[in-house]
Amino acid sequence: MSKFLNLTTAAALIVTAAPVWADTYGLGREALPEEIAAWDLDVSPDGTGLPEGSGSVEDGEAIFADACGACHGVFAEGVGNWPKLAGGDGTLANEDPVKTVGSYWPYLSTTFDYVHRSMPFGNAQSLTADEVYAITAYILYSNFIVEDDFVLSKDNFTEVEMPNADGFFVDDRPEVEYPMWSDEPCMENCKDAVEITMRATVLDVTPEETAEEEAAVQDTSEPETETAEAETVEMAAVDPELVAAGEKVFRKCSACHQVGEGAKNRAGPQLNGIVGRDIGGVDGFRYSGTMADHGGVWDEATLAAFLADPRGTFKGTKMAFAGLKKEDDVAAVIAYLKDASADAN
Repeated sequence: MSKFLNLTTAAALIVTAAPVWADTYGLGREALPEEIAAWDLDVSPDGTGLPEGSGSVEDGEAIFADACGACHGVFAEGVGNWPKLAGGDGTLANEDPVKTVGSYWPYLSTTFDYVHRSMPFGNAQSLTADEVYAITAYILYSNFIVEDDFVLSKDNFTEVEMPNADGFFVDDRPEVEYPMWSDEPCMENCKDAVEITMRATVLDVTPEETAEEEAAVQDTSEPETETAEAETVEMAAVDPELVAAGEKVFRKCSACHQVGEGAKNRAGPQLNGIVGRDIGGVDGFRYSGTMADHGGVWDEATLAAFLADPRGTFKGTKMAFAGLKKEDDVAAVIAYLKDASADAN
C-alpha cells in the first residue's frame, strides 16, 4: 500500500510540475487550442457543447442504415450481441429489462455525445455534425418519440422529452447502504425466508428443445380431410426451386421479420398469411401512420411493388430496406412467404 501511495504521490507531482519540467528538461509543451478542441466534444443535458447543425428523420434513416445498421439493425433493433437502441418500453421493472435509448436513457445529450464521439465503430468521429443530428433524430423516431417529419437541431434539442427522464434518483448509497456493511456480519438465521430472485430461463442457460423433441409433443390428431386436401393442392402449385431461392433471399429480411410456425413480431410484423392479409393488420404491432391508415390488402401485385421499392410504394414507411432489385428475387420471396405461411397453418 505504501508503494502505491508513493507512486500516486509521484504521479501527482509530475502533473503539477509539468510546466516547470518543460522549461528545465525540454519535455512537453502546452496544448494548442485546436488540440484541446479535438478532445472537447462533450455535450451536456442542457445543450452546452452542441455544434451548429441539423438533421431530419428522413435523412437519418438512410445514414443510419449505411453507417449503423450492420450492428444495430436498420430499425435500431440490434443485431446479434450488438445493443438494441429502440424498444424495451415498460421492461425496466422486469427480471430481464431491455435498456435502450427510448426505454432507459434520461438525456438526449448522451445519445448525441456518444455517436458524435465514438461512432461508427472502427471509424469514430467520421460523421459530420449534421449527420449526427440526423442519426439522433432517426433513433428518436425508432423509439416513437418524434414523428417522421421531425428535424433535430441545436435550437430544439432541449425540447425533446425522453420517456425515462424522471426514472433516476440521486445515489444515496453512502448514507443508506454503506453503514450496513460496516457492522459485524450476520453468520446464521440472517433472513426469515429465502426468495428466488432469478430463474434459469431468464439467464438463458436452459437448452431449447430439439426439432425431434418438439415433434414428439405436437398434436397428432388427424386434420379434417377437406382442409388437408386443399393444402395439398396449394402446396403442389408452388415451385420448390422458387421457394428454395426465396428462402435464401429472405435472409435479408429475417433480421426484422419472422414467418412460419411460431413467428412473432420483431422490428417488423410477422409475415404469416401476408398474401391476402389486411395492410397494417397485425394485432399488437405498432405501424407507421402511413401503413396503419392505408387500408386494402396485400395482394401479390402490391406486395411485389413494396418489396422492390418500400419507400416509393408507401411514403413514410418505417421500413428502411432499400428494396429487392431483381424481379426474380421478388417472385421468389413471395413464393417462399406463401409456402412458409402454409406450413405454419
